[in-house]
Amino acid sequence: MKIRLKTTTKLSLFLGLFCFVIFMISCKAPEQKAPLADLAQTPPMGWNSWNKFGCDVDENMIKEMADAMVSSGMRDVGYEFIVIDDCWQLSRDSEGNIVEDSEHFPSGIKALADYVHSKGLKFGLYSCAGTKTCQGRPGSKGYEEKDATQYAAWEVDYLKYDWCNTKGVDATQAYTKMRKALEAAGRPIVFSMCEWGRNKPWLWAEGIGHLWRTTADIQDCWDCTRDWGGMGFIKILDLQVGLEEYAGPGHWNDPDMLEVGNQGMSTTEYTAHFSLWCILAAPLMAGNDLRNMSDEIREILTNAEVIAVDQDPLGIQGRKVRDDGDFEVWSKPLADGSRVVVLFNRSSGDTKISVTWQEIELSVQEAVVRDLWKKEDLGQFQSSFSAVVPSHGVVMVKITP
Repeated sequence: MKIRLKTTTKLSLFLGLFCFVIFMISCKAPEQKAPLADLAQTPPMGWNSWNKFGCDVDENMIKEMADAMVSSGMRDVGYEFIVIDDCWQLSRDSEGNIVEDSEHFPSGIKALADYVHSKGLKFGLYSCAGTKTCQGRPGSKGYEEKDATQYAAWEVDYLKYDWCNTKGVDATQAYTKMRKALEAAGRPIVFSMCEWGRNKPWLWAEGIGHLWRTTADIQDCWDCTRDWGGMGFIKILDLQVGLEEYAGPGHWNDPDMLEVGNQGMSTTEYTAHFSLWCILAAPLMAGNDLRNMSDEIREILTNAEVIAVDQDPLGIQGRKVRDDGDFEVWSKPLADGSRVVVLFNRSSGDTKISVTWQEIELSVQEAVVRDLWKKEDLGQFQSSFSAVVPSHGVVMVKITP
């Protein structure tokens, strides 16, 4: 026997089904994209393997660095990224997927990322916009989407993207392609552009990278130059002058990683290096062996008052306000209305250097001065401040109206 449904019944069923479909669609969680635009609102802080270890990397050492970042107190003052630089990758499989060096990373990259995350830290990797990395490992050119998808699956939080073996490659297009691949992968990954400043990325990289290198690689020396382009701390410092207008929350000039603690400079020089990177609002990526730091080096890297200058939420890169040859004055405004000043002495002898409130655009007569390395208030000063600065050293003060 056939059962015939009345028209009203059919209409009721149709309307019910229609409402059910609409309900299910409305209940479906909206597709989420990785909020890359919201990352790096202050300069990234962490550790990178290259400056100290080069290609000599393995999972046990990386785990020990994560442990040391916690035990040294570095995590507590803001360091969060543990980044493996070149040489972790070995080849690609038949489908083009990147393959880690299983001899040095036998547990796999995902397991290592899990370990780093278990310490309350974030995990980073390295790749290159060319066909090969700087050390001849597989680069990401032509594999951007595959690599970004793999990094997301491994729960990577930071990508350093180099510029070796890129003959004929357009920098803007290459870095934009990887940025889009990271966005499509759906994980918030900080994108560090290591393009060496060859194509003036500060002019075009905002919205592509969260930070971009402004120079060739830093070397662990005061004032040196390598044939291949590496340069010492003060040579890199000089190249930052005039770039301050291009930096801000989510887009930072990167004068390269820290050499603090790698034994090529004195403690006084390392203090100057760290102070000036902080007044530049530079990313603070330590590059030393965190497992074997002297007390002096640990005190430099964990000085919370100096780090607060780098991490100030106003996000203004400091600038050189006076240059008297070997004697310089650098200044940076902070969100609380104060100014931080670095008096920098490049000469071979101790020298008295001064700064006026007018030079640092502070429109008051009287201000309180605090020494950020001595961690003590020096008192109230009228219109100016001066101090004896050691050779190759700094005096770093906060001046508060």
